[in-house]
Amino acid sequence: MRFQSWGRSLSIWPRGVSELVFVVVEGIDASGKTTQAMRLRDRLEERGCTVYARFHPAGDNWAGIRARRFLLAEGRSAHFASAMFYIADVLMSVIRTPWWGCDYVVYVRYLMGTAYLPFPLGAFAYHFFATLLPRPRHTIFLDIDPQEAHRRVALRESDREMFESQEQLEKIGSRARALARSNRWTIISGTGSEEDIEERILAILKVDP
Repeated sequence: MRFQSWGRSLSIWPRGVSELVFVVVEGIDASGKTTQAMRLRDRLEERGCTVYARFHPAGDNWAGIRARRFLLAEGRSAHFASAMFYIADVLMSVIRTPWWGCDYVVYVRYLMGTAYLPFPLGAFAYHFFATLLPRPRHTIFLDIDPQEAHRRVALRESDREMFESQEQLEKIGSRARALARSNRWTIISGTGSEEDIEERILAILKVDP
């Protein structure tokens, strides 16, 4: 399914922030996106840059808290509710983000949350929000085999979320990967060492390691 872009004129991208670098790091659960976003933030701050990093679902607003709560539940209604609250969480993050006071804004999870919705609703939601929301300069997708992701999830001590079974990791991963490819995301392997992946991300942003 292909959608025609309506152009940046409909985006709610704040005016006057053309020099800001907006980076989005995505991937399925346990792909290493949070780790890499934190490493990127730290590396940029070491170079004197002002960085605002935002992780979803967030724990500082009602939508993010409810999204996380439903992720720990089961059933179709909880599945749909988690996706809806996630989208609301991202919208609230866009409002909260200090777009005018940073050199870099780094988001973990953004548009790819729509991959948790059933097809074709997820694809429609992706392109709808991609048209309206601030457009990242760099969109990076950490690709990882679902079996490896499931192995990493099993090593965690935290509660298991509804999308962290191997079956769900394969299903969501397939949808997210298709969206990333069709929308020209930069796709890199998430199975290397943390240092190697960090260097690849820095190279994409043209930041010296």
